Amino acid sequence: MSVHEELTRIQHCLDDLSRSMGRLEQQIGSGGLEVRRVRTDADHLRESVALLREAAAAPEAPKRPDLVTISDAPYDLSLWTDTDDEGLGARDRRAP
Repeated sequence: MSVHEELTRIQHCLDDLSRSMGRLEQQIGSGGLEVRRVRTDADHLRESVALLREAAAAPEAPKRPDLVTISDAPYDLSLWTDTDDEGLGARDRRAP
């Protein structure tokens, strides 16, 4: 099955769940914590499926970033002049 078909199938299941919840709320009331939790969870699932549908419709992004080659040559030592020694402070100043 394609992704679109699977998402449509999930959407139908969520629609069935919503209808069942509506009937259940008519029978036992909608004020109970348990009923509200199931309703909220079903709403979250509906939002998540909508996000999945958007992601599936978007053009496919690369799975991993492009690799960057890092040279094995030593660093230029001038990069490290006039810098503070980490944790020791500047060379021309004293600690308090």
